[in-house]
Amino acid sequence: MSETTKTKLLEGALRALSEQGIAKTSARAIAAAAGVNQALVFYHFGSVDELLAAACRHGAEQVVARYRARLDEVATLAELLALGRELHEQEKAEGHVAMLGQLLAGAQTQPRLAPATAAGLDLWIAEIEKVLTRVLTPTPLGEFADPAGLARAVAASFVGIELYEGVDAEGAGAALAALDQLALLLTALEDLGPVAQRAVRHTLRRATRG
Repeated sequence: MSETTKTKLLEGALRALSEQGIAKTSARAIAAAAGVNQALVFYHFGSVDELLAAACRHGAEQVVARYRARLDEVATLAELLALGRELHEQEKAEGHVAMLGQLLAGAQTQPRLAPATAAGLDLWIAEIEKVLTRVLTPTPLGEFADPAGLARAVAASFVGIELYEGVDAEGAGAALAALDQLALLLTALEDLGPVAQRAVRHTLRRATRG
């Protein structure tokens, strides 16, 4: 299989999914979007589900690679959340948020899509975990935080907000504002003097032991 044909099919699948939704994304729709013969879908991928699974991974890899350098520059939780807002607006404008919603919906009834969708989200989670590890380690919370778990919580929060925004834009905005307040709280902890930071750590150690 030529890489050109493969890329056309992957990108055609993503385009068809974004524009027509999971229910109408057929081999014919994908072939039309890719500008290739419909038979190539089955010849190269075996089924529409297999192509969609591969397209999900391909799309996530492309988007994560686009923003990796920006994520590497993040130095605070507030900067991470600000970048998250920016990514959300950009991805929504490009139709990727709607596409994610379609993949999540399709994964409920089409088993092959579930691991592929999870793998795509895991690419984001890995990048977020690196940022959280770097940002939280010097703070009073660094000793107690679980960057891996927090990364999944952040990713799940943004996925949920993206989907929720479609039915309650004001509520989604309030949720993002609440995350911003958490970032301000962490900034306040970082600004405490050494004595106060030791007191915070002591309190947290007692709480975690309990």
